[in-house]
Amino acid sequence: MVSHESDVRALLEGRVDASRSKDVDRLMSHYSDDIVYYDVVPPLQFTGHEEVRGNFVRWFDEYDGPISLETRDLTVVSGEEVAFAHMLHLDSGTRKNGLRTAIWVRSSVCCRRSNGRWLITHEHISVPVDPENLRAWFPSDM
Repeated sequence: MVSHESDVRALLEGRVDASRSKDVDRLMSHYSDDIVYYDVVPPLQFTGHEEVRGNFVRWFDEYDGPISLETRDLTVVSGEEVAFAHMLHLDSGTRKNGLRTAIWVRSSVCCRRSNGRWLITHEHISVPVDPENLRAWFPSDM
């Protein structure tokens, strides 16, 4: 079995770079037409390019300026045509209301290679929750 780990890592790095600069066209070039995206915001599931694009535009519009998106603990398992990755992201920046925020999110990504090109076909984002108060957990160092 051939590993395409470096190609998948490059795809994911490109996705993060496009997110940081809020370049929605470049970001969407990393997703398949039939993408299924689970997010922490309603309606929880976004299907297809247009819905996912709209969700990213909503996210970008929450920030005044660039988004800092730091990837940690990236793990990639890849085969010839399918790959899976999971990671943590520290999403931070200045919101439109002037508040500087940071939040950890967990991301699981499934990719498929077609015609020699890797694309994201499924992504699942979740936010850690404090079990004592059932609220999103925010890092204390921000």
